[in-house]
Amino acid sequence: RLTLAIIRTSFAVFCKILHSAVQESISATMMEVEQPYVEEQGEAVEEMEVTVGYQTLDCLAEHGIAANDLQKLQDAGYHTVESIAHATTRKLSEVKGISEAKVTKLKDIVKSMVAMDFKTAADALEDRKSLVTLTTGSVELDKLLEGGIETGSITEVFGEFRTGKTQLCHTLCVTCQMSVTEGGAEGKAIYIDTEGTFRPKRLEEIAERFGMDPAVALENVAYARAHNSEHQMELLKMAAAIMSQDRYALIVVDSATALFRTDYTGRGELSERQMQLGQFLRQLTRLAEEFGVAVFLTNQVVANPDGMSFAKDSTKPIGGNIIAHACTTRLRLRKGRGENRICTIFDSPTLPEADAQFAVSSKGVCDATE
Repeated sequence: RLTLAIIRTSFAVFCKILHSAVQESISATMMEVEQPYVEEQGEAVEEMEVTVGYQTLDCLAEHGIAANDLQKLQDAGYHTVESIAHATTRKLSEVKGISEAKVTKLKDIVKSMVAMDFKTAADALEDRKSLVTLTTGSVELDKLLEGGIETGSITEVFGEFRTGKTQLCHTLCVTCQMSVTEGGAEGKAIYIDTEGTFRPKRLEEIAERFGMDPAVALENVAYARAHNSEHQMELLKMAAAIMSQDRYALIVVDSATALFRTDYTGRGELSERQMQLGQFLRQLTRLAEEFGVAVFLTNQVVANPDGMSFAKDSTKPIGGNIIAHACTTRLRLRKGRGENRICTIFDSPTLPEADAQFAVSSKGVCDATE
């Protein structure tokens, strides 16, 4: 009996030891499984962070370009290596103090620093997957735009007065500061006002709606009032300078055509107006591509004399083919019932023609009301 009791006791101790060993083995296995998962989640979060895709001119100093030559380029409006790579030789030769020999040397250097060769459509698709969109503040409007306002290109919105163009500009100035997961781009905004309709108080109200500190939101918006079309062009040079120093996600021009419309009048100046407007839009396209920002323009409309008076919408955007070809996405706004507005995809390389309703409130653009 004593021997049997000893055997039972030994067997019980052995079972406990075996159970503890199995539990430790399972725990170790679970830890090994969870660790890669945590690392994968960390990588996913890192992938959502917005990266800077441009190179400052300081990089050229490492290739033997003198500091005074770099300063001359900056004074002429060139603040990134990409801006030099995209500029023509003739334009660079017009910079005071930069000889043709220096231009040739610059071109040879930046050619090895900026990718400007052919790539496959598969690579282009992968590049587009990293594009960030800015939420408009309206769920239905974001669905229409397949996420929101696209960065790296120009989006134009046009319509009559009181259709929500300026309110959409104000809302985007706040939403672009939010995190990528919330529909923002974690960047600051530049607001060029040509009509005197910018209201900082509205930015405070919109920031409170999205749970942001109003004071911080205002600090992250750089504002300038353009007084004529030449000043409007000059402000783009200033914009390039400040964007090369910090992370910006949005450029707003409200409106892009108002000053050109008044500075150049009559058919005799139409050609000059369109040429200057084309130069302005080309500079905006360059900034959108270099800094990866979303460029958001508002445009005025004019009554279409060719349209019938009983047509659904007898207005058309001004600027003609110049602005039509420069903008990637064009949106038409019109009034709905009460505070509701209707947005229509007027032109886009990817979005189908469709409508969506949204509303304008004291806190910016929001979902439509019944």
